[in-house]
Amino acid sequence: MTLKQLEAFYWAATCASFAMAAERLHVTTSSLSKRLAELEESLGVALFDRTGHKAVLTDAGERLLPRASQMLLAAEETRASVSADTRIAGRCLFGVGEFSALTWLPQLASHAAQRFPDLRLEPHVDIGRALDERLLNGALDCAVIAGRSPHELIASHTVGKAHFVWTVSPAVAGKSQRLTERMLQAHPLVTLPQGAGTSRILDEWMLRNDVDPPYRLSCNSWGAIAGLLIEGAGIGFLPEGWAHSLARRGDLRILQGAPALSPLVYTFQKRRNDERPMLAEMLAAVRATIDFARPPRLL
Repeated sequence: MTLKQLEAFYWAATCASFAMAAERLHVTTSSLSKRLAELEESLGVALFDRTGHKAVLTDAGERLLPRASQMLLAAEETRASVSADTRIAGRCLFGVGEFSALTWLPQLASHAAQRFPDLRLEPHVDIGRALDERLLNGALDCAVIAGRSPHELIASHTVGKAHFVWTVSPAVAGKSQRLTERMLQAHPLVTLPQGAGTSRILDEWMLRNDVDPPYRLSCNSWGAIAGLLIEGAGIGFLPEGWAHSLARRGDLRILQGAPALSPLVYTFQKRRNDERPMLAEMLAAVRATIDFARPPRLL
């Protein structure tokens, strides 16, 4: 039994496919399969049932997984305790939403490059539901997502919150400075699709105020939503920092008097059994740089 074999087993057991596990280890799928076969031969048991469409862990594989995780972590801790080189290195597949990508992600990348020059940060931008799925299937090491994960296998650490305000084009608002139910009935609600983190605060706001706009214009891009609102396509909310920047330019009007939208809490998420030091360092780096009030560089 070797560490390379245990590493191959750990990723094969926790990723959605052998191909994904091989990609994480920078080896071919055949090389990964060879390491797994060698490990099974050394233990004298099958660790995966390969008879179905997808390989699944056997009972022996289920028993080995937590031990393999502990052994790999112990090996990393041992290396760090005796080696003169304790730098964080390798790849970090990091998931964020577009809101994070347009605000504080550049600062995180710069901070990480200075603090961990041997770490290659690879951001992946998507909506929260998709990031959650990629984190579960092993395609991401960690992610910053709105809310806490509902999955027992995912650990969530609160890192920040974002505030939003209602906005509309001055041409649509006319003389009005306030958001009214009549306005929501007369104009489309421009918003991110279901599955985005903002869905929960929008649904909560509508339930609390007993309103149900008849028509939603859904778009999966914050930048496109801002553009649609500026052009008068409807009414919607934007991150507070963005909205104030656009309002100062006269492109949008912030609507006053409406019950405030609840802030959206964001968490740093990782798989609960993944205790690699890199992830603790990334959590600290996120906490040092996260800033949702920052207007995007594009504004």
